[in-house]
Amino acid sequence: MHAAGNTMLPRGEVTSVRFYTARGDDGTTDLLGARVRKDDPRIEAIGSLDETTSAIGFGRSQAETAEVRESLIEVQRDLYRIMAELAFTPDLRPPSYELGQDRVDWIGAATDHFSDRVELPPEFIIPGESAPGAALDVARVVARRAERHLVALSNAGQMVNPAILSYLNRLSSLLFIVARVEDAAAGAAPLRAKSR
Repeated sequence: MHAAGNTMLPRGEVTSVRFYTARGDDGTTDLLGARVRKDDPRIEAIGSLDETTSAIGFGRSQAETAEVRESLIEVQRDLYRIMAELAFTPDLRPPSYELGQDRVDWIGAATDHFSDRVELPPEFIIPGESAPGAALDVARVVARRAERHLVALSNAGQMVNPAILSYLNRLSSLLFIVARVEDAAAGAAPLRAKSR
């Protein structure tokens, strides 16, 4: 069975699906309600969120802790919702596409929950004590970049849902903590940035 169109194909027969339209060859792309340049600040913000969810996906694929993996799936779904919200022009965006305060509350509660499971030194630590922890630390800095792009978009006068900014601010904290949870699961203690 071929996924595109659920068409049954005889054994050995190959079909191809076009994954490009060529409409963007001129350096433009679609928002939902407008055609814009690919270097438009909103496209830059959406792209940085796309990078974030991919980096989180890599971290999730490395994670040993089931609860961490489940929480990261929730985050990835929230990021797709945020990208969809940003992809609409304000006049066309349905209210159901807006990220709500409930998701900000959820990510804060998740961060608190995982924080109770690890003990951290009161200073900077060096990432890299476990493969899952390191992958999640990379996701954290990518998330921070996405947050900066959204803040810049907001400061440029684009209407950005305040709940998105709050969510992204908390996201880097969650990723930091779950990276330490994964380090601990691997039997690794935090490595202090400052030598003693």
